[in-house]
Amino acid sequence: MAINQQEKDIMSTYLADEAKDVEVEGPSATFTYRRMGPRGGVPLVLLNRFRGTIDWWDPEFLDYLATDHDVIVFDNVGVGYTNGEPRDSLDGFAEGAIEFIEALGLAQADLLGWSLGGIVAQRVAVRRPELVRKLIVAGSGPAGWVPGAPDMSEKVLGIMAKPDADTDDVLYLFYPETDAARASGQGHFGHVSTRLAAGGPAISEEAALGMLTAVGKLLEVPFDQVKAELESIKQPVLYANGLHDVMIPAHASYVAVQHLENATLVLYSDAGHAFLFQHAEEFATQVATFLAA
Repeated sequence: MAINQQEKDIMSTYLADEAKDVEVEGPSATFTYRRMGPRGGVPLVLLNRFRGTIDWWDPEFLDYLATDHDVIVFDNVGVGYTNGEPRDSLDGFAEGAIEFIEALGLAQADLLGWSLGGIVAQRVAVRRPELVRKLIVAGSGPAGWVPGAPDMSEKVLGIMAKPDADTDDVLYLFYPETDAARASGQGHFGHVSTRLAAGGPAISEEAALGMLTAVGKLLEVPFDQVKAELESIKQPVLYANGLHDVMIPAHASYVAVQHLENATLVLYSDAGHAFLFQHAEEFATQVATFLAA
């Protein structure tokens, strides 16, 4: 996606932009990751959104998270900077995340997944519960569509399928159509401009198609199976969403926490899918409080 002059004009300097790309070998790929913040304690590992690479994490949000935490962002197998064969299922993405965590030699991690990454994070906790201490599920939902949730609109599905989504497309998906929210969205594009201007790899169409395939499979999962998976998660979970999320409705978060053993739900009334960047400092504080509890 091209960055326009307005976005360039609001570019700022963030410590997260200085984090170096580091590689670690796993069974399926050479993973690329960035690490920031003080070492010590349980690291916080972030899992990307649909069509996202590590260049798309808002550096303002990362700086807030990394004030008191060891924060790690990475690209999964076949995505962005990480090589390997792209995955096309939730289990495939979860296996990649597990490979990465183990390749770093981490005994345990806290996971923060945004959008598709939130669903992946929950599957990691189900498959390898000893690896996960706490979960933050942001702008996401459980591993299947929940009863009462509205279907994705044709406009949303059309944008998700576009290989060349522009700024207006992404603004529609991530932010409500209010002046304040759209200004926040333009600010987000300015924040990520530094990384994007460096010309890092975009997500390939093969990887994007794999993600679309995985999402399509999730829509077919019966709710009894979704419910059973949620009930098997015993770690503390922080669920958070914007009330105007047109991609994964906040209703999914409300239903999910009813079937989790130890969950907290936070909703932002003036935000959508990218509430975590629109309210970066507030949500990072919420995350820090949750992790410290």
